[in-house]
Amino acid sequence: MAFKVAAFYQFIALPDFRALRAPLLALCGRLGVKGSVLLAQEGINGTLAGSPDGIDALMREFCDGPLFGGRLDNLELKFSSARAMPFQRLKVRMKKEIVTLGDPAADPTQQVGTYVDPADWNALTSSPDVFVLDTRNAFEVAMGTFEGAVDPAIKSFGQFKDFAAAHLDPAKHKRIAMFCTGGIRCEKASSLLLARGFAEVYHLKGGILKYLEQIPQGESRWRGECFVFDERVALGHGLREHSERRQQEGAGDE
Repeated sequence: MAFKVAAFYQFIALPDFRALRAPLLALCGRLGVKGSVLLAQEGINGTLAGSPDGIDALMREFCDGPLFGGRLDNLELKFSSARAMPFQRLKVRMKKEIVTLGDPAADPTQQVGTYVDPADWNALTSSPDVFVLDTRNAFEVAMGTFEGAVDPAIKSFGQFKDFAAAHLDPAKHKRIAMFCTGGIRCEKASSLLLARGFAEVYHLKGGILKYLEQIPQGESRWRGECFVFDERVALGHGLREHSERRQQEGAGDE
């Protein structure tokens, strides 16, 4: 049996996020779903896996059911598959941020950069006046990245704000195009750069995973594989699984 994997996030005000934990755990348990979900006042972020029917039922509940009361009306959602269950257990954790940056100036509910569809990414990043920036951690970049992208050499996303302060200049970097695994880190990063006075900030909508899903390998500017935070380790073009499986577990896009 192939398992269906849903990676999702949305920045949305969830003042009742603590009260959502118990019913969400119960719902996932009832549907036989495993994985990891982060809940915070600023939204939801996670990756869950289960049977196709179980994941489909859960996503219908997310988008249309009473649990979130219709608030997840702009959920960034990507599906892939796994030969074996990629998670050992189910975790729903309460956090200060659904992706940790630690700078209150970064508020994606107020402003974010310009979304770029995967079909338009190659043209944008081929322009010589565009600074292409990978916002992921160094070990992720080592497994694969876009042709010509700058590696910020950070150990965790929380260090991105320090990298930006030290190496990015609004007067010099007039057009910045950023990317990450599923899109969530770029929303935070683009919000931060806009707050710091950068004029044109773009980010890949749906992240690397959406690009690998939609762009044929022959047209791709991606090199290598994309690390994912579960036991599949990494995905390639067409979201094919990495050839070797290791013990990894975590939330959607951290």
